[in-house]
Order: sequence, then structure tokens, then C-alpha cells
Amino acid sequence: MLNRFKVWRERRILENEPIDPALWDAGLRALPMLARLSDEETARLRRLATLFLHQKRFLGVRGLQLDPAMALDIALQACLPILNLGLEWYEDWVTIIVYPDDFLTEHEYIDEAGVVHREQGPRSGEAWERGPVLLSWAEVAHGEALVVHEFAHTLDMRNGQANGMPPLHRDMSVDTWSRVMNEAFENLNQYLDHGAEPPLDPYAATDPAEFFAVASEYFFADPGTLARTYPAVYAQFCGFYRQDPLGRFPAPD
Repeated sequence: MLNRFKVWRERRILENEPIDPALWDAGLRALPMLARLSDEETARLRRLATLFLHQKRFLGVRGLQLDPAMALDIALQACLPILNLGLEWYEDWVTIIVYPDDFLTEHEYIDEAGVVHREQGPRSGEAWERGPVLLSWAEVAHGEALVVHEFAHTLDMRNGQANGMPPLHRDMSVDTWSRVMNEAFENLNQYLDHGAEPPLDPYAATDPAEFFAVASEYFFADPGTLARTYPAVYAQFCGFYRQDPLGRFPAPD
């Protein structure tokens, strides 16, 4: 009965809150990472984005006025990672706060000696375990896959903390995932330790959680680089995200 009600409710949302066709076409054109999607995948992305826009609460702060095109831009990037997972992977939180530019956040942590430290610094994005997701519109509009990065963190935190280990599917091995991610993480840090140009954004070397988020950016926005550099990571991501970006038909010129 509950499943039938859910299906009925979603159908009503899709019928009563459709995305404007012109806005949809412009949104697709603005994001090259969507160019490889098939017609069937694009249709499913549209369904997910419509439901996402209905379920999530968007808040522009510090004078930022969010218009439908901006909200759709965020929704498209947020829904791409869950294209074959489902919107329930984002069910633990509701609010998305969008700043016009970078914002200051304060974090507290305890070191190995038991000393409490507080640090404050500018951020372009941040995801909290139960929400909200914080984004800088300046970075989102710049096209750096910031949204994919932060929403990858929300997937990671479905296990309770951001540690680079999202809830894996039953057909995936925790041991294999851990080994592959740790080897790639250590390899990336070796590049930096030797002063060499790293194959991925050096921010991925911060900790395993950031490695997962940055590598997720590459998986969707630049899959060729991730597959060439860390093919085992790419293969694990194909299994987790249930997608193979390189296996799709060639993107148009």
C-alpha cells in the first residue's frame, strides 16, 4: 500500500511540477558531463531532478537570489551520481544552502594528545551528515563539479562518517574497495611527497574522504583521466555508482 501511494505521489509531482523544456535544454547544454547520457538515461535524470527539486529546500543567503535555472543546475549535478541508485540515497537531509561566494566555517577536532583545536577557513562547499549541504554559487557556476564533490560526501556519510567508504552493494567487496582506495591514496601522496605533478587534484590527498569525493568528480566529469591513472578505482566506482561513463556512446564534439 505504501509503495502504491509513493508511486501515485511521484506521478502527481511529475505531472504538476514539470521542468520547463527551454530551461531543461539549457541546463543540459551547460553541463558537458551530461553529454554522454543516452536518451533513456536523460529521461531518468529528468525524472530524478524533478523529484529532487520538489523534495529539497533551496536557500540563497547573503543576498543571493536563487532562480529556477540555478536550482536546476544544482539538481542535475546532484542527481547524476544517483542516476542508477535512486533518490532515497539523499533521504537523510533536506536543505541546500547556497552562498554567493566562498564562506567561512569553523571546525573543532581533538588531536592524538587530547588537545582540542578549532580552525576557521574559507570553503566553497561543505556537506554535513544530516544536512545541510553548503555550496558557493561562484564555484558551482564555474563548472568545477563542486556539486558532485559535496554530494559524494553525503553518500559517503550514509555509513555515519565521511571516511571514503560509502555503503557498498552486496555484490561488492569491502576488502577490495579498501585495498584499491588505500593504494591509490598512498600513490597520490607519493607524488606530492616527491614534488611531482599529481595525476589528480592534490586536494584528493587530504584524507580518504576527500579522495573519494575528488575521484568522484573525475569519474563523472573527466572519466578518462581517472581510468588511465587509477583503473582499479574507476572499476570500483563503476560497481558503486552502477555507471560506466566511458562505456557510453561518444560525446558530441
